[in-house]
Amino acid sequence: MTRHTFFCIDAHTCGNPVRVVAGGAPFLPNVSMAEKRELFLRDHDWVRRALMFEPRGHDVMSGTILYPSSRPDCDVGVLFIEVSGCLPMCGHGTIGTVTAALETGVVTPKRSGKLSLETPAGRVDIEYSKSGGKVEQVRLFNVASYLHAQDVEIDVEGLGTLTVDLSYGGNFYVIVEPQANWPGLDRMSASEIVKLSPKVRAAAQAKLSPAHPDDRRIAGVSHVMWCDKPRDAKANARNAVFYGEKAIDRSPCGTGSSARMAQLVARQRLNVGETFVHESIIGTMFNCRVEAAANVGSFSGILPSVSGWARVTGHNTIFVDDHDPLRHGFQIA
Repeated sequence: MTRHTFFCIDAHTCGNPVRVVAGGAPFLPNVSMAEKRELFLRDHDWVRRALMFEPRGHDVMSGTILYPSSRPDCDVGVLFIEVSGCLPMCGHGTIGTVTAALETGVVTPKRSGKLSLETPAGRVDIEYSKSGGKVEQVRLFNVASYLHAQDVEIDVEGLGTLTVDLSYGGNFYVIVEPQANWPGLDRMSASEIVKLSPKVRAAAQAKLSPAHPDDRRIAGVSHVMWCDKPRDAKANARNAVFYGEKAIDRSPCGTGSSARMAQLVARQRLNVGETFVHESIIGTMFNCRVEAAANVGSFSGILPSVSGWARVTGHNTIFVDDHDPLRHGFQIA
């Protein structure tokens, strides 16, 4: 029998959990993070399930694993793990990981106030501010984002026909805005979001089956974003993002905010250079910005940035014992 030990730094970004695995991760060869992601999924996905699912995690759990970067222009490599799988990119996970890694000294940046991460989706540059040893704010300059499809009609049991957009911000998002068959977030409970989102996601996937034009390994509809007007006067919009099988993002969602800005720019409701403040389901906010225009394959897109805060909640040494019949975790349907 073997006991696997993982040293984790637990944190949350604007309310959504981030478990940073800083020690005990499986060895992977010195290849790109995109290739590491494929190898991890093939050979070591039990690590994700053990650390994200019950009894060591929960239905909303999200995290990262730190690796040396294969790129000379990056400080560290990041693999994103959560209940829904091993993601190409995760915005709230990036903000939480940078905060935890810097405050604990796990990562030492080459340049003060700046950091570059190698992610499976590509290089992500970071600017951060510290005060008294605490990271106060992290701004990530995300991968190029774009609107993949617009005004797509899908039939959803329990709602009827919806007109949705599909946008990419590091992951593919179905974007649902108020319309005849969906009046908005104020008239939708959390349990209804959990019940209806898998149906929306499945319908969009069946109709669109998206893949990134520059990297076919990044494919499939993974998230659903329900959008509405803000409650807070400082925000421009509000959302509730669904992922996994039961999870609602408590933060405004970083890759989701990037996808949303790409959609709004494509629809001429937001301009390059403008700020976009996104409010979450619990009222926390990301301060986002459209940095520049960009091309993604044959699509016109944007270079987005997302700024937010995170707090470290503790250090966690987790054991996964081969003697434990629930060693690889479980979820209740």
